[in-house]
Amino acid sequence: MKLSNSFFYTIRENAKDEDSTSGNLLVRAGMIKKSSSGIYMIMPMGKRVLKKIEEIVREEMDAAGAQELLMPAMIPEEIYEKSGRREAFGSNMFALKDRYQKNYVLGPTHEELFTMAAMMKGSSYKDFPYNLYQIQTKFRDETRPRYGLIRVREFTMKDAYSFHTSQEDLEQYYEKCHAAYERIFERVGVPEVVSVKSDSGMMGGNISHEFMLLTPVGEDSIVLCDSCDYRANMEAAENISDIARDTESAALEKVYTPNVHTIEDVCNFFGDETKNSCKAVVYQRNVDDKYVVLFIRGDLEVNETKLVNFLGEQVHAAVITEECGLNAGYIGPVNLKVNGDAVVLYDKSLEGRNNLSCGANEAEHHYKGLDMERDVPNAEYHDFAKIQEGGICPKCGKKTVKISRGIEVGNIFQLGTKYTKSMNMTYVDANGESKTPIMGCYGIGVGRLAASVCEAHHDEYGPIWPKAIAPWQV
Repeated sequence: MKLSNSFFYTIRENAKDEDSTSGNLLVRAGMIKKSSSGIYMIMPMGKRVLKKIEEIVREEMDAAGAQELLMPAMIPEEIYEKSGRREAFGSNMFALKDRYQKNYVLGPTHEELFTMAAMMKGSSYKDFPYNLYQIQTKFRDETRPRYGLIRVREFTMKDAYSFHTSQEDLEQYYEKCHAAYERIFERVGVPEVVSVKSDSGMMGGNISHEFMLLTPVGEDSIVLCDSCDYRANMEAAENISDIARDTESAALEKVYTPNVHTIEDVCNFFGDETKNSCKAVVYQRNVDDKYVVLFIRGDLEVNETKLVNFLGEQVHAAVITEECGLNAGYIGPVNLKVNGDAVVLYDKSLEGRNNLSCGANEAEHHYKGLDMERDVPNAEYHDFAKIQEGGICPKCGKKTVKISRGIEVGNIFQLGTKYTKSMNMTYVDANGESKTPIMGCYGIGVGRLAASVCEAHHDEYGPIWPKAIAPWQV
């Protein structure tokens, strides 16, 4: 193409309302233009980059045996109600009505529709497995769109869904798609993308991986190990504590602690470290406002994703009232009293610990000498903590964990039967019995991937596109 015949422009000044390097450079290069918050026009040169990424994705998905189709963007709301996800998405969904007052949404993701497309009357086990995919526009009403094409309200995504008759077959195909994703990112020009174990969130399923481009501007925290190949999202990484129990336990002693409220104040008062304390973090369940009191080692933070997964319910920070019976700033596990039903949980970091300080459930009083085995004998322990820099690797056991930032550019999930069950999809097996297919899910954000490549490959003059996706070769 001759430059004189093309629609092409660049901008000398930085874009005032772009908060990322890629967003600023793509706007200045004339590749994208903002039409409103979180919504961009893809200009001719930007479209050429996206098209080349899509071609690479199509080639690898086709090679993995997937077949392309196209789903509608406007979907009857009742479909998401049937699967139970309408409430989970909440205000993140764009909702509208047609002239007949029928409720629709703009699709944020298409698991339900793909399940509907895959349903066949008289389906047999011989029809499986198969994988269907699309490259389609998605819509999510982000509260705070940012970082250019990285977090937007309207975006292009490749999503694929495979259907299987056994977990073993799904696992084999899952690995096949995992390898295809690694080839996609290598071909696009970002071999530094790493695969990490992740939490599946509202997508559902038990096993999932995210493909993360490591960069300081990333929104996600990634747990890496320098001694082995362990990789995990912060939300999925197990926290392991190795603080040994003291040989002797002191007696439990209530101490007057005036004007001492925070865990740091308590430890300073007793002249001890925060790792030798037990603190309470209090939430309420969204569904019924029931209190959730979580006890954890004083120097650790609660991983709320782990907590939500354990409860099976969303939570919010508690509003502690006089009526609830909790004494804010002085909550402890001994003689804990909560008016009404409450959930009381204990993090693994407290298991077996002794000689700890904690609240005494009485204003301006704390305990010292807490022995979890002696004083809270019925406690059950689960992992609710965020892993820390320098922590113990869950795979090799060495203290070589480091925390990096990353941008999620792809994800894969073993969904199981979450959607096929809710949508009543069945097939007849070899014995003539009705069974439910098992699903896998595989997504790549096309626009986000282009922006991420720009984040990783640029200089002061603008994007440095890898050859495979450069808009032109000159």
